[in-house]
Amino acid sequence: MPTDPHQPRRLLAIETSCDETAAAVVDEELRVLSNVVASQTELHRRFGGVVPEVASRAHVERILPVIDEALRQAGTVLGDLAGIAVVTQPGLVGSLLVGLTAAKTLAMVQGIPLVAVNHIEAHIYAGRMHAGRDVFPAIGLVVSGGHSNLYDCRGPLDFELLGSTIDDAAGEAFDKVAAILGLAYPGGPSIQEAAKTGNPRAYKFPRSFLHDDRLEFSFSGLKTSVLYQVAGHPPGEYDPRQIPLPRLADLAASFQEAVVDVLVGKCRQALEQRGRSTLIVGGGVAANLRLRERLNELSDRERIEVILPPLWLCTDNAAMSAIGWELLKQGRTADSQLDVTAGLVRRRD
Repeated sequence: MPTDPHQPRRLLAIETSCDETAAAVVDEELRVLSNVVASQTELHRRFGGVVPEVASRAHVERILPVIDEALRQAGTVLGDLAGIAVVTQPGLVGSLLVGLTAAKTLAMVQGIPLVAVNHIEAHIYAGRMHAGRDVFPAIGLVVSGGHSNLYDCRGPLDFELLGSTIDDAAGEAFDKVAAILGLAYPGGPSIQEAAKTGNPRAYKFPRSFLHDDRLEFSFSGLKTSVLYQVAGHPPGEYDPRQIPLPRLADLAASFQEAVVDVLVGKCRQALEQRGRSTLIVGGGVAANLRLRERLNELSDRERIEVILPPLWLCTDNAAMSAIGWELLKQGRTADSQLDVTAGLVRRRD
């Protein structure tokens, strides 16, 4: 039985879609009572990217302690919970299964509802949480290591995919370019740091689809252009440690600016095409300070509302899975046959 029957109902959210083991407790008023994230960055750094098998094994070791800590920090026991929300798509299958197994078990033992959360939609819902009010309809941009997606968001559970990357996601491009430049993984923070003293116009890197009406992204050519600039065309052997620091800063700044130009430009196009006046941005790359600066400039220039959650709500976390409350309200619960899906969310009409 709940410890206090008069307190707002509470939801346990679980996130294991990639390399972060996370759990949170969020009440019905969308107050985050706890948000625990166990990072695997150090485990994957020597590989220069996420290794699925390593990620899965780490989730197995960490999932129960993370859930226990989230409940403890929230002053919550299992009997307080009104339901459990778990991310089931998209992501690494092995990682997703660890979170789903834990969620199914707890829901079954407690006899409470289980809801399946889409990781990408949860990133957009983080904007709703940050705003503290209804923000729909809106354009949603989710930009991370695995995704660069634009949505027309008609409601908290009504998303139409407008376009996505045809090759590398923006965050993946940051990681690959960081490796080219000899910078540390993950690439986003290291390129941002290196770019601080650089000239963003020093190199004329490509901005694919920037002037195309299609709401799609492509960052593979940009990555290759950086490689050619560093290693020649065709690329030859080189030592990134020999790149002079001023040149390194210019390369990082010019690459970062090219990515930001495309992301901001496509958001502006989507807003115009759909006649929206609100933009919600989420995902790990939304933590990039240059992107946030440019989006705020877009807001001032175009007189639109740009909702940028705080950094902890942009990177992978479980609190954003409070979108599960919307699913519970609509009775969209899952049964014991619930499974995971690796692929992207499908278009909704």
